[in-house]
Amino acid sequence: MLKPVLFAIIMGAASLPASAAAQGQGQTGQHAQASQTKLSESDKEFIEKAGQGGLLEVRLGQLAQQRSASPEVKRFGQRMIDDHTALNKRLADLAQRKGVLVPKELAQKHRDEVDKLSKKTGAEFDRDYMSRMVDDHESDVAEFEKASKEAKDADLKSFATASVPQLREHLVQARQVHDKVKGK
Repeated sequence: MLKPVLFAIIMGAASLPASAAAQGQGQTGQHAQASQTKLSESDKEFIEKAGQGGLLEVRLGQLAQQRSASPEVKRFGQRMIDDHTALNKRLADLAQRKGVLVPKELAQKHRDEVDKLSKKTGAEFDRDYMSRMVDDHESDVAEFEKASKEAKDADLKSFATASVPQLREHLVQARQVHDKVKGK
């Protein structure tokens, strides 16, 4: 007996947002516009990969604070925490405006990497961590440069373009610190 009533309520509610938006009610203009923006699959993939990479940089930077023997590695790790936390926030804000979620937890393969590195300490940790940071940032620079040229969404393209100089700085610094610790 209630089914026709529920159906009418559901159908009425389903059409409510469109009519409310048409009357200027409900979503703000910015949010309504953002939710209508469709990102390409490649743009969504970039957001996912950049989000995962950023989370990993922060987590490994935290690990460097705990496991490193080198003050330089600890400073680098702290910079990763600070810079990638800020970068992650900018990415999350952009993704939210586009109606896309960024990862909030590390994927299993990244958790495995953290676990493996967390078993090391001192000079061995420093060498492996900094080697990883060089490799990661070479990849990051390449991915962000590609997105800065090929992203379909203009805001995502701008985000990638604005991020490249800082990622290049990270790569230069990672190479310098790696050179200092690799022989120890």
